[in-house]
Order: sequence, then C-alpha cells, then structure tokens
Amino acid sequence: MNAPVEPKKFAFSQNILPAIQDMAKEMVEVRHQIHAHPELAFEEHATSDMVAARLKEWGYEVHRGLAGTGVVGTLKRGTGKMRLGIRADMDALPIQETTGLPYASQLPGKMHACGHDGHTAILLAAARSIAQDPQFDGTLNLIFQPAEEGLGGGRVMVEQGLFKLFPCDAILPQDCPTPANCPARCTPVATMATPLFCWLQHAALRKTRNLTAH
Repeated sequence: MNAPVEPKKFAFSQNILPAIQDMAKEMVEVRHQIHAHPELAFEEHATSDMVAARLKEWGYEVHRGLAGTGVVGTLKRGTGKMRLGIRADMDALPIQETTGLPYASQLPGKMHACGHDGHTAILLAAARSIAQDPQFDGTLNLIFQPAEEGLGGGRVMVEQGLFKLFPCDAILPQDCPTPANCPARCTPVATMATPLFCWLQHAALRKTRNLTAH
C-alpha cells in the first residue's frame, strides 16, 4: 500500500458567503461519506437516496427515476420567470484506492477518483444555501446525473424527458478553470487539492453576482 496522502489545508477566501462557510464542515463530511462508499455508473442507489432525502428536508420537490438513479430537485418561489439548472454527477470509477486516507473507499475496486463525490457535495451545499435565501425568486432545477463516466447517463436523462419535465433557460456546470484564470481567485491548492472549497467559492461568487434564478 502507498503511504497515506495528507489532506491539504488552506484559509477560506473572503469570497465565501457566511452561510456557505458555516455549512462547509458538514458538506466536507458529506463528501467524505460519499467518497468512502463509491458507486459505479447506474448503481448510485445509496448516493441518490442520500441526495433525495436532503433535498426533501430543505423543501425541494424531488423527482427520481430518470436514467434509473438520477435525481432532480426543484425549488419554485415568487413570481420570477427564470428557470435555472445546476448539474452534478454522482458515479465513481472501477479503480482500487490506495491513498490510505481515513475516508478512503471501503469498497474494493471502486473509487471516486474523478471528483464526483465533491461535485455532489458542492451541489448539495448550493441547494441548502439557496433554499435558505429569502431573496430567491424563480425556478431552480438541481440535476444529479448518474453514469457520467463513459456510459452517457446525461444523454439517457435527456432521452427520458429531462428538459420536457424540467425546462431550463440556462444551466451552470461545475468545471473549474486553472488558478490563473479563476474568477473566484482560488489558489492552486484550492483548485487542485481541495476542489470542494474552490467550487464553494464559485457558488458564493455566482450568488453575489446575482447569477441565481432572480
């Protein structure tokens, strides 16, 4: 076994909203839980159960079953006409984890080696933050996609009527640029070692720039 990888630590950016910073520890724990229990494409049953339960707890209307394990959470408030979608992927890869981390995969031959555990936790953090925002006005569709890793889970969701059921005027991805071009001024450590916090910064930045469904 390889030597254990030491988790990186860094200071929070001032761009992070207090509400997101307050839940950061909990969302990191969510990410670690998902990381320790990775599920391959179209097998994301425990992950989708957890996602659906949290969305319901925060007041979202939850739809399940697209592409089998897909989850869509919808929040409608006020009179706003904008329909915004935010998407995350949930599946792991068929790889044996040898990091030695305390939250390493507990399932032989399966690992979140591409960051989808972080993507899911990030979108859950955004879901909770927006649900608690009294100024939110519009429709938000949170799309948790299965089977991104080569099996076309997104295509299956679309073929099964994703955008007929949940029309969106715009969709936000979770791709983070290189540190030099990052609009949230994330450090290399943030973007490469701990993308969860980098993208939390992006969530805060987008929110402060009114790019939610106002």
